[in-house]
Formats: sequence, C-alpha cells, structure tokens
Amino acid sequence: MIEGGCLCGALRYSSSADPIENGYCHCRMCQKASGAPVVAWTTFAAESFAYTKGEPAIYRSSSNGRREYCPSCGSQILFRHSDTPDIVDINSCTADQPEALVPEYHTYCDSRVPWFETNDELPRYGDAGPD
Repeated sequence: MIEGGCLCGALRYSSSADPIENGYCHCRMCQKASGAPVVAWTTFAAESFAYTKGEPAIYRSSSNGRREYCPSCGSQILFRHSDTPDIVDINSCTADQPEALVPEYHTYCDSRVPWFETNDELPRYGDAGPD
C-alpha cells in the first residue's frame, strides 16, 4: 500500500495497488503547476486510489485534464486525464516513501528547461512516452 499527503497534512490518500509506472514529466503544464523544472509522478489504477482525509480542490488545467490539490496549503497531489479515467497520476514526492517510486523514463523532453539536466540513463521521449 502506498500512502501520502500534502504539506500541511489536511489531505491524505492511499493506493491499495502497486504502481503501474513511474516517470518524470518535463511538460510546461507540470512545470507551471509545480514551479519546478520537472515533476516525478506515479500512475495507479483509479479504483485503487482513495482520499483518506480531507477533500481536494480541483483545477481544470486543460480541456481534458484536471489537477487535484490541497485547498489549505496548495500541494498538488493528483492529475486525472479524461481520456484515461481508469488511471490516476500522483506527484510521487507526496508519497510518505517517495524513494520506493523510482522513475523509469522521461516524458515531454521537448519542453525540458535547457538549464536543467538529470544525470541518468533513462529513456527520454519528446512527447507522452512509450504508450
């Protein structure tokens, strides 16, 4: 089981299933939503994910995507895409043990900030990745 939550502790979640995949996202929306050059994320089956404390605020970041975050501290927890309602993506570092959610590849590298480079040998994709 994976558990996690926001910075202030008002919003908590758990997933009863193992992650489907883990990755880094370099897209402009993730950069702007996080204020960071890259976001580590983990995908779970939507049916395995539940909020265990609090209710998230929701921001529609695009016509087919929404971001869920803590209404108290602003920590972004989750991304839902309307084209794939059976999965959810959490920001990996909101997990209580983010070290267990090791990224497997980089996506949207065409949007990578040029002054930020990760030192790894993971596969890199200019767009959404291997799917």
